[in-house]
Amino acid sequence: MKIAILPGDGIGPEIVDQAVRVLNALGESFEMETAPVGGAGYEAAGHPLPDATLALAKAADAILFGAVGDWKYDTLDRPLRPEQAILGLRKHLGLFGNLRPAILYPELAGASTLKPEVVSGLDILIVRELTGDIYFGTPRGVRTAPDGAFKGEREGFDTMRYAESEIRRIAHVAFQAAQKRGKRLTSVDKANVLETFQFWKDIVTEVHADYPDVALDHMYVDNAAMQLVRAPKKFDVIVTGNMFGDILSDAAAMLTGSIGMLPSASLDANNKGLYEPSHGSAPDIAGKGIANPLATILSAAMMLRYSLNKAEQADRIENAVKKVLAQGFRTVDIYEAGTTKVGTAEMGDAVVKALD
Repeated sequence: MKIAILPGDGIGPEIVDQAVRVLNALGESFEMETAPVGGAGYEAAGHPLPDATLALAKAADAILFGAVGDWKYDTLDRPLRPEQAILGLRKHLGLFGNLRPAILYPELAGASTLKPEVVSGLDILIVRELTGDIYFGTPRGVRTAPDGAFKGEREGFDTMRYAESEIRRIAHVAFQAAQKRGKRLTSVDKANVLETFQFWKDIVTEVHADYPDVALDHMYVDNAAMQLVRAPKKFDVIVTGNMFGDILSDAAAMLTGSIGMLPSASLDANNKGLYEPSHGSAPDIAGKGIANPLATILSAAMMLRYSLNKAEQADRIENAVKKVLAQGFRTVDIYEAGTTKVGTAEMGDAVVKALD
């Protein structure tokens, strides 16, 4: 089994290094090959997604991704900015289904911004459509407004659009995920304002007929955002579009105590996937050895479960993370009085040791 290792920028190389150490400690014979991506790709080959990196990603059975982005690249033309690498990988590899679990470990209940009685026991899954919506819709750009109240002025515009098949395939992913969990699915939309999401709501409702054992409800995105901080445990699985999913999954991240705890998987129709932490490249702390590697380590566990059919090894990693937290080890983002503050490599050491 071949794994493409794409560390990226900022803290990406530091946290990916720890996940690779954990994978190596499992005793499996993985073939791993590393390639530059994001700002590192631009520096190496003049493009955030070099041809050789894309070829490696296509040839691999799974991809372990760090993070991309750095302020020093903000002056580049948009097609050359580091963030285009992850968008390009999603597009070229057909990674349409993004799974973002938000689990609050009991030991981190005090690190959440919500009261323990509200958030303790949280275990939700956000299923985000990843290759459509306003992020990829065309036409888009900057032009002179042809009509409207500000006709003649310069305006920026993007297009929100979804094809029926795009909605159906992500709905199937979400319903199937719900069948394996609490059999409850919330579809999040803005059908009261946007034609695109009235269409979304209609299609998800049609797909529901294939899954009579799953309870489906619909919720407007503004209400969903409110409920995530008011009563997050009312949710089991949430399915939504690209933009809403981007926002809601980051909001859910903070319920767990830190975005540094959230893994994610981006899958194609055959469960080949790209696995990455939900957080960004954090260039302000890069090189300081304080970044939390647990989201990346847990992303590696998801990779074993969904793409490499190694559920037992995935369990080993997840149990090791639970053990480390129970032992009181904390990086700075989840540190609280009475626990042991450790750095990136020390947290990796602890997880490797806990595997035994």
